Amino acid sequence: MLLLILGVLLWAGAHFFKRLMPEKRAAMGDKGKGAVAIAIVVSIVLMVLGYRMADGAVFWGRSPAMVGINNLILIFALYFTSPGPSKGAIFYKMRHPMLTGFALWAIAHLLVNGDVESFVLFGGLLVWALAEMAIINKAEPNWTPPAKGAIAKDGMFFAISVLLLVIIGYIHGLLGPAAFG
Repeated sequence: MLLLILGVLLWAGAHFFKRLMPEKRAAMGDKGKGAVAIAIVVSIVLMVLGYRMADGAVFWGRSPAMVGINNLILIFALYFTSPGPSKGAIFYKMRHPMLTGFALWAIAHLLVNGDVESFVLFGGLLVWALAEMAIINKAEPNWTPPAKGAIAKDGMFFAISVLLLVIIGYIHGLLGPAAFG
């Protein structure tokens, strides 16, 4: 469980670095980008290894209904992490679509994974995403949404999100639990 906790903390710290210590990050120049990228890669490795090695209490498991709800939420999570919200006509005024998509991804995974290690991983990443939104809003209170795009862009990115869910779900089934039940 220690690797998992360290991975989540490193992920959050690497992402918060730019926002919480902007002068220090700016002083690092391009080398700072590389350091942050390495920290993020290491955090992902720690989270994957830690999650696979952890063995905590289980409070609930997967059910067919929750798997279906999970997959529906994941379509929207994928859509929000795409360029769709900023290029389309429906969600173009949303300030943090990618972080919202990330938060939805975490919530969806908590619905079908009721064990302690999932609380640490997905719950920790959910808290990070929400905190990141709050920190950005505080650091940059004046924000102007992009120009309204075309509804066709929303449809295109939504369709791509459905296709991506099928592809990711297939790969997920090869590496871990079957994503579609």
